[in-house]
Amino acid sequence: MSPSDTTPRYSVPGLGVKKGGRVIELLQPRLHALNDLALTLKHIHWNVVGPNFIAVHEMLDPQTAAVRSMADGTAERISALGGEPHGTPGALVSERTWDDYSIGRADALAHLGALDLVYSGVVTDHRSAAEEVASIDPVTEDLLIGHLRSLEQFQWFVRAHLENSSGTLVQAGASSEVEAAEATSPVRKTTSKKTTGTKTTSTKRATKTDRQMDHLRRRLLGRPSQR
Repeated sequence: MSPSDTTPRYSVPGLGVKKGGRVIELLQPRLHALNDLALTLKHIHWNVVGPNFIAVHEMLDPQTAAVRSMADGTAERISALGGEPHGTPGALVSERTWDDYSIGRADALAHLGALDLVYSGVVTDHRSAAEEVASIDPVTEDLLIGHLRSLEQFQWFVRAHLENSSGTLVQAGASSEVEAAEATSPVRKTTSKKTTGTKTTSTKRATKTDRQMDHLRRRLLGRPSQR
């Protein structure tokens, strides 16, 4: 079977090769999306920094493992239907309809803002596939519904970091990963030279006062002062 041909020579009993081929055609992009998501989650796991580092770093490993398991189940379903799952990096890059994840080393919240958009894309396309396949193959529909249950829960975990007390996502309205990252990335204040100078002057004044008090104390006690 060529990569462009999804019609199998056989399929599961009661389905037929034509319907089986259509299910395979729907599942192959889902396999690419899941493989891509697993790699993206690991990329974020390696590149997250900032105060929320450990929470996000450790949250993403179970998600990665679960998504890899989803990809495995999807590929095996394609094979069971008589198809040929395409799982190579080259097939993923050439057949996908989206760009690479665009955020590198960044604050934890910036990554989560961008990841929320990634999950939204995967969940939306998974739902579309599940709706179409429902009238063709309930077994595959059940597979995708199981995926959606976990994917939506994972997105909830992500969004819990991004939701404010009024129930609004801070990156709401962002149309790209970069926009979402910028909307959620905390602004870290740096000490200006003026502030630093003020602090230094205050420290010098405090030190001078301490020396004067020490000198007075030693005079009262009859001890020589130290310079």
